[in-house]
Amino acid sequence: MRVRPGLCRLEAGHGDPLAALEYATRAIRSYHDSGNTTQLRTALAWLAAYFDRLGHPEPGATIAGFAFDPSNPLTTAWIPELDSAITHLRDVLGDQTYESLARRGEAMATAAIATYAFDQIDRARTAIEQLA
Repeated sequence: MRVRPGLCRLEAGHGDPLAALEYATRAIRSYHDSGNTTQLRTALAWLAAYFDRLGHPEPGATIAGFAFDPSNPLTTAWIPELDSAITHLRDVLGDQTYESLARRGEAMATAAIATYAFDQIDRARTAIEQLA
């Protein structure tokens, strides 16, 4: 089944946050498995912005570091909320901490960032379930 990042957005904004995380997992897995790094970056950009909204700034900044590519405006064109998330993450974490985390994400290999994202999705899912 092909998963579109729009489903993540729809569930995040108007539905079930657990479903949004599940769709994000499927999208990241699909794009990673197919070797589609452009689409993977867009899925990760959305996830970084969503982690910011959920109050998980450290994984948001780390994932944003991988997803944001200043030489390729495609990701921010598809996921415009990434820019405001990065601005907010800088405010919350401070510039120095944000830059450190973003550099860490930027330096990760594709497989490593996917694994990191899956781990952070599992942690966010657990936190949401504990609040329910």
